[in-house]
Amino acid sequence: MEMNQNQNGAEDPTKVSTLYCIDLSNPDIHQSVSLLKQACLDCGFFYVVNHGVSQEFMDEVFAQSKNFFHLPLNEKMKVLRNEKHRGYTPVLDELLDPDNQLHGDYKEGYYIGVEVPEDDPEAEKPFYGPNVWPADGVLPGWRQTMEKFHHEALEVAKAVARVIALALDLEVDFFDKPEMLGKPIATLRLLHYEGQISDPSKGIFGAGAHSDYGLITLLVTDDVMGLQICKDKDAKPQVWEYVAPIKGAFIVNLGDMLERWSNCLFKSTLHRVLGNGQERYSVSPN
Repeated sequence: MEMNQNQNGAEDPTKVSTLYCIDLSNPDIHQSVSLLKQACLDCGFFYVVNHGVSQEFMDEVFAQSKNFFHLPLNEKMKVLRNEKHRGYTPVLDELLDPDNQLHGDYKEGYYIGVEVPEDDPEAEKPFYGPNVWPADGVLPGWRQTMEKFHHEALEVAKAVARVIALALDLEVDFFDKPEMLGKPIATLRLLHYEGQISDPSKGIFGAGAHSDYGLITLLVTDDVMGLQICKDKDAKPQVWEYVAPIKGAFIVNLGDMLERWSNCLFKSTLHRVLGNGQERYSVSPN
């Protein structure tokens, strides 16, 4: 849909993208595969609904995320992100689009990965190892909530990957194999945008333009608009469209890895986040 006027009645070029919606409870798998394939050919972004994660639990995850980000900075810095990419990332710490950004991203985050004990041989691998957790006395039950959501979101990702496999004319369990998603590098990112107003002309972004590097990313946001996609990264000028949040739905996008594996048939699309002065929260398993 296109929004043609702003509050002052002047023309407003802001555009909201129309994305396909995949219902994971749909008994007609052929219809789901057809819709998903078209979404992957079009822009690599789509919604997933009826995925099995309850709205009540999603609300709890967002409440717990806010509890962490509302802590004093000195408390958050106690769990600063380590060499395994686990823990807290402060505002401006990440820079996703250095060619166009004046500063880093105006967001703060928290990274959680697959939990592997420090004495486990697997912990020697990149992106594997123990997580960094806030003290239980500071945020009671926080770790348990995030570990449960990490597990449930990974199951959704696997269900989506099975539909993707069929869309690529592969066996339905292709991505379930041990060498594929049997032991995935699955990272849960909690993100908080504090309310900075973005200005692309000045290089100020909530999150700079980038494509994801992995297989797929799942995203749940609050009701504050901010995510934008550019379906044609080579267009000049680039055209950016907002992706509207849908309560209870995951927004799914493909990563560079899947674009390469599909011989560039499926799209890994540029996306960014613009702040409009409102606080914004999102949770992103990938």
